[in-house]
Amino acid sequence: MLISEIFYSVQGEGTLVGVPSVFVRTSGCNLRCGWCDTPYASWKPEGTEMSVEAILDAVEACPTRFVVVTGGEPMVAKEMPHLLAKLREGGKHITIETAGTIAPEGVACDLASISPKLAHSTPDEALAGKAWVEKHERLRLQPEVLRAWCSTYDFQLKFVVATEADVEEVRRVVESMGVPVPPEKILLMPEGIKPEVLRLRQAWLVEVCKQTGWRYTPRLHIDLFGNQRGT
Repeated sequence: MLISEIFYSVQGEGTLVGVPSVFVRTSGCNLRCGWCDTPYASWKPEGTEMSVEAILDAVEACPTRFVVVTGGEPMVAKEMPHLLAKLREGGKHITIETAGTIAPEGVACDLASISPKLAHSTPDEALAGKAWVEKHERLRLQPEVLRAWCSTYDFQLKFVVATEADVEEVRRVVESMGVPVPPEKILLMPEGIKPEVLRLRQAWLVEVCKQTGWRYTPRLHIDLFGNQRGT
């Protein structure tokens, strides 16, 4: 499969924030988020073709059992079920970072880190083209797929939030799934790739979390390393 990068760092987002983890970033995505912070794995997919065996060797070279499979959208990779099965055989804790647009179909997974895309993710037509805008809008929210992920695995729903108006949309998305979601599994993360932007947004996001019982998640890797690849 096409691999953008494999690196060892600490988890920067979600319920496992701070845990040393090896990240396997596939290249390729079925969406085109306007604010995407990994365009090299989505808008312009680049990387190296690697066999499942070569990926496993790279993972085993890192001193952790925690593996984060991310992208792009890792679930579009045809060999992904095979890779996940092999990681499970190796005793790894598997987090899958997904937009929740492709059904899991029984893949090995310990934590489904699902990031449903809100309306502000839709790209500018001048940059993405009409066809991608239409595809993005058609695919970005699929309640039945989200329900399948949340009904099968331990999960977190991680929403990228830019303005206070996004909060009501988060509520609507969660309600549309039709399954009980504990409030602490709804994570709000500020949109941004600069520490000063994140700080501006985190103040009111924390207040929203205090009012709703939802969980605030930082972008620790931005604070630690800045917006750099391999971190």
